[in-house]
Amino acid sequence: MLASLVPPGAGAVPITPMTAADAPAAIAALGPAVERWAEATRFAAEPGKLLLLPDQDGRLARVLVGMDKADPLWTLASCPDALPEGVYALDGAPEHATRIALGWALGSYAFTRYKRRERGFARLEWPGAADRARVQAIAESFFLARDLINTPAEDMGPAELAAAAEEMAARHGARCRVIVGDALLQENYPTIHAVGRASVRPPRLVDLTWGDERAPKLTLVGKGVCFDSGGLDLKPASGMRMMKKDMGGAATLMALAQTVMALRLPVRLRLLVPAVENSVSGNAFRPLDVIKTRKGITVEVGNTDAEGRLILCDALAEACREEPALVVDMATLTGAARVALGPELPALFANDDALADDLLRAGSEEHDPLWRLPLWRPYRDMLKSPVADINNVSEGGHAGAVTAALYLQEFVPDATPWAHIDTFAWNQKSRPGRPEGGEALGLRALLALLERRFGKGR
Repeated sequence: MLASLVPPGAGAVPITPMTAADAPAAIAALGPAVERWAEATRFAAEPGKLLLLPDQDGRLARVLVGMDKADPLWTLASCPDALPEGVYALDGAPEHATRIALGWALGSYAFTRYKRRERGFARLEWPGAADRARVQAIAESFFLARDLINTPAEDMGPAELAAAAEEMAARHGARCRVIVGDALLQENYPTIHAVGRASVRPPRLVDLTWGDERAPKLTLVGKGVCFDSGGLDLKPASGMRMMKKDMGGAATLMALAQTVMALRLPVRLRLLVPAVENSVSGNAFRPLDVIKTRKGITVEVGNTDAEGRLILCDALAEACREEPALVVDMATLTGAARVALGPELPALFANDDALADDLLRAGSEEHDPLWRLPLWRPYRDMLKSPVADINNVSEGGHAGAVTAALYLQEFVPDATPWAHIDTFAWNQKSRPGRPEGGEALGLRALLALLERRFGKGR
């Protein structure tokens, strides 16, 4: 349960949200003393700004908070940490109670595995109109993704990532199978094995299924590179420093899968997570090696640091075998996507215009944006190899996010609706409800898309 949201009781301090346009009238209604105090402190109800009002005895009597009516999610997101510990309650029955409560919940996240917080969070009484189950499901899924991404690789290797999926499956009544080490070769997942075999921590493929087998099939594929040294094409220290988050795609889609199960969406869910550590040792895969993939396509390894697409291609081939209604993969795949779009805009590629339009619309409406980049077929020539069907990288460094997506497209039939999301999975700076560290970018947009395509849960 969310500790920062509590049942209604006596003695809660009221919180009054207001937009900048509504502020003058709302403040006037609270009396001349409040008007003078707001003027003295220059409170103009900018989104997220707080004004604390004392009573005659100097105790906290009320909190005013600025609200962005177009994006109410983050209205109270700064409050759990910014307000004194205690219990608070929304004043009246505001619109968007579910979103406001979710923002409060997301603002109460802290990564405390290695360092305890010095103080607790302020708590909010559940708003009467809030959908508690929805807030609980989404917030807990965000916490899962953030915890997984924030955990250092020493404590979040392939085995630990798989264990997190198994624990999630047990909690929601799903089935979870994990293929480990050399068994990947026996079951024809050669690229996953090749990338992960150099580590002392064997590679794995997590295969989770849930839901009515007669329901539309939704398959999620998440890149689970728990640490990426670059392999033999070793990264420099600056490029390797943040590689604990290279499993951010897997973490985000694990969080989405948990949300789907918690809200009981009417789908037959499958989650595939190839979990590896890309290390250097005597048996590491090498530049110019040729690997025959699960689909039978041969791949020349132009660079061992382009390992994410290698583990994803085997998982995507398996994902499409069942002809699902929708396949979504997510990966911290290319620096090129970050150069093009920055850290807050995941790059979206799709082989279906209607799917792309629906997902972009969902992202816009949820204020969880993505930005579409093209699957520009003429650039497929950049991936040509003289000795294999395809190279895993292009020469020259142009359009790196596009060529990575084109590589993955080789493993997806044209008739299968497919979206590929190249994400940063990290907040570079702290904002209300979005602390610096791991982040499930695109989760709310994807959830909105799924509910529109397949219906809401029971």
